[in-house]
Amino acid sequence: MTPKQGAVDDHDTRERSGMLKQLFYSGPTIEVLHEEYAKRSRIDEAAPVKASGEIRIEAPVERVWELLTDIRGWEDWAPDVHDVRLDSAVAVDSRFSWSIGRTRIKSAFAVVEPGRELVWSGAALWTKAVDRHVLEPTEDGATRHYVEESLAGLLVPLLFSSAKLNAQHQRWLTAFKAAAEG
Repeated sequence: MTPKQGAVDDHDTRERSGMLKQLFYSGPTIEVLHEEYAKRSRIDEAAPVKASGEIRIEAPVERVWELLTDIRGWEDWAPDVHDVRLDSAVAVDSRFSWSIGRTRIKSAFAVVEPGRELVWSGAALWTKAVDRHVLEPTEDGATRHYVEESLAGLLVPLLFSSAKLNAQHQRWLTAFKAAAEG
């Protein structure tokens, strides 16, 4: 074996090992994910599926916040979102459940900073996620809406990819913008 072949074999082995780690990464428990990640405005950077995106919305941050925190109202504008149930007010540790497509998600708010940031953790089947939404007013009265999410769980990369999550975010942000500006 030449030194070059050995280096290629080592690279391939490391690459396969990394793929296996991602495939079998289940992440922290939902309790730890909620308390130590979501409540600290952090997604799970080690999660195999991550996405982020942003959009400019031609509406004041107060209007955008109102729409974002009207959890029951998501069904009116969010693609594939239905059966939204909120246990109480939008507040830290209050719970809500919702479905996106055929997936039922149980969530809890982790950060509620009016007009600024909304973060929640959620679990569905064997997966766990952190969703983070940050709003920033612009000088001309519009709002920059930034979203990021991590998704982890055993074999998650076989069922869902970062590209698919990113596409889902873009659909969500586009629908959100239309609702906020309409």
